[in-house]
Amino acid sequence: MITGIKENLQKIKETLPENVTLVAVSKTKPNSDIQEAYDAGQRVFGENKIQEMVGKYDALPKDIEWHMIGHLQRNKVKYMAHFVSLIHGVDSFKTLVEINKQAKKHDRIIHCLLQARIAKEDTKFGLPFAEIESILASEELKELENVKITGLMGMATFTDDQAQLQEEFSSLANFFNVHQKKHTDLTTLSMGMSGDYSLAIENGSNMVRIGSSIFGVRNYIA
Repeated sequence: MITGIKENLQKIKETLPENVTLVAVSKTKPNSDIQEAYDAGQRVFGENKIQEMVGKYDALPKDIEWHMIGHLQRNKVKYMAHFVSLIHGVDSFKTLVEINKQAKKHDRIIHCLLQARIAKEDTKFGLPFAEIESILASEELKELENVKITGLMGMATFTDDQAQLQEEFSSLANFFNVHQKKHTDLTTLSMGMSGDYSLAIENGSNMVRIGSSIFGVRNYIA
């Protein structure tokens, strides 16, 4: 088991402003690591594969708040609809429709973040700003009574170029600030991971997704 999880968490939390929520990215990590973080006071965890998250939900304490942070396949929403707290990466209206359908079966309202495409990399998912505007303003969204869009999420380019990261984070922050005035439910701006979360916070992020800085180098599973 990786040592130092408690210490890593403490160091990170000391650097975070009070208004910033820490999502501990626990994908590929064993339940024992998550339990160690839980025992150190962490309650919010992020996973990118639904089946893995379901197994962890079943095995670990029920007051954990599970966030789905990976790209979401619509046909798998049903497996997590009874417990997921927040879905970060919603990048189509069809996905919102499916989340609403599955949430209704469990008499729940599932909170979601619309994922904006801010990175210059072609591999990143996300919606153009114009499409987000269209969804937020649509009458169709109002009909989805079991879904609540509570904010926006963006993943910056994987680069050490601080100027580029600054440009990407600030573009989403500016967009968020404009639309928060029109849509009062928008309270969460999720930007920043282990390598760039400090800059993301400087640009207004109030939710960061941190994995390797807490749990150590990730064990990738094919």
